[in-house]
Amino acid sequence: MKAAIYVGENTKLSLERVKPNPPGPRDVIVEVGASGVCHSDLSIMRGYVPVPPGMVLGHEGAGRVVEVGPEVSRVQKGDRVIASFVPACGACWHCLREQTELCERESEVSMQMRGTRPDGTPYFCMTGLGTFADVMTVDESSVVKVATDLPDAQLALIGCGVTTGVGAALNTAKVKPGSSVAVLGCGGVGQAVIQGARIAGAARIIAIDPQELKRKTAKRLGATDVIDPTKGDAVEQVKALTGGRGADYAFEVIGLPETILTTYNLARRGGEVIIVGMARFDAQFSLPAFGIFFEEKTVKGCKYGSAQVRRDFPRFVELIETERLDTSSMVSKTITLEDVNDAFRAMEAGEVIRSVIT
Repeated sequence: MKAAIYVGENTKLSLERVKPNPPGPRDVIVEVGASGVCHSDLSIMRGYVPVPPGMVLGHEGAGRVVEVGPEVSRVQKGDRVIASFVPACGACWHCLREQTELCERESEVSMQMRGTRPDGTPYFCMTGLGTFADVMTVDESSVVKVATDLPDAQLALIGCGVTTGVGAALNTAKVKPGSSVAVLGCGGVGQAVIQGARIAGAARIIAIDPQELKRKTAKRLGATDVIDPTKGDAVEQVKALTGGRGADYAFEVIGLPETILTTYNLARRGGEVIIVGMARFDAQFSLPAFGIFFEEKTVKGCKYGSAQVRRDFPRFVELIETERLDTSSMVSKTITLEDVNDAFRAMEAGEVIRSVIT
């Protein structure tokens, strides 16, 4: 089996022929049909989250089940599935309280050794998936069956970018019809936030990004206004569009302390600030204590769009099928696994919204 493996910080992924372990009792083997190249994969490569070498990267994927372990009950051979980068066991304390994005089996599932590399050392997989491969072996709690004719390249985006972004608007913020929304950072996840706000009925959706490609895509996907933050203070521009107040909901989709503070300032008094971007593991930021009290703003973290994947994945499929959610416009390039390192270069250069490996 061919796979792209993380071998060290700020180093290109290594394309290797690996030997998977036999599946365990609750394991599912999935032939990967498509995998999105997400900024979180780049964050691993750049050392934002400390992980040891020997990890198959990729956590945004879809495919077809080719084998199941004897205790698997949720899927069967031939099923089309979307991978969930957080397992949803359905039985732990958080899952039983409808917070499957905080499933307590996450660490256990993520650290399973899944086979050996050509030099005989074991490998494991990002978030328990490892979608940058021909085939992946996953726990059954990490896949959701879907019934659809949509192409894998679109389904793959549901596994991370769509669910994180659309979920941030619909689940975490619960954007109200007629409200104003500002989105700082308009890559793949930011574009999904914009679409989620549009689906929720926001009256004004303000997309903020220095890249022209991302601003143009944002307009096509539902933004009513776009701002280039390199050509004037973004906070003042948002206030000018919202009666001098700021946005009802402000989403940070980058993951930097300085952009988190900017996003806080984008929100009006009494507004909500949603932190969607994944920051460095050791990053810290400061907010004005008096301002939080006096302005009564709410700051929320957002992991995986606060999604209940077995409920939300089929919902998002239906939204795509009925053309209310546009995932095809989010796919800038379709590539092969051999091109994965160039996909990261294109991501950092701002040349793409999403590259998808097929």
